[in-house]
Amino acid sequence: MTIDDAIRFCDEWLPSWSGNDPDRLIAFYTGDAFYLDPTVKAGLQGHDQIKAYFMKLLKNNPEWRWTHEEVFPTEKGFILKWKARIPVGDATIVEYGMDIVEMRDGRIARNEVYFDSRELVAAIRNLKK
Repeated sequence: MTIDDAIRFCDEWLPSWSGNDPDRLIAFYTGDAFYLDPTVKAGLQGHDQIKAYFMKLLKNNPEWRWTHEEVFPTEKGFILKWKARIPVGDATIVEYGMDIVEMRDGRIARNEVYFDSRELVAAIRNLKK
């Protein structure tokens, strides 16, 4: 994958994380894809598991916005350095993180998401008080 290919993919994929449309988001993943993030450390396998998780995640965060900061092509896909703006109550938390993305036939076959979620978790807990 070239850097231009990876950037074009991110320009299409990252906006699908906003707006609470899990069908749109899951369409970027292969049917047997593997996904993990700080909340699902053991990972999820396949559309059924991943979509069920995305449904909850997107419903709770319909207005968050994800942008790519840097993209590093790899043999199987790319590494993505991203920035997320996540509204929590009256505040907006800004998080930076990285994804390992492996592609197959133009879709994501493996997506590992890494970031320090402590500030976000603290903001959500404070909101619930």
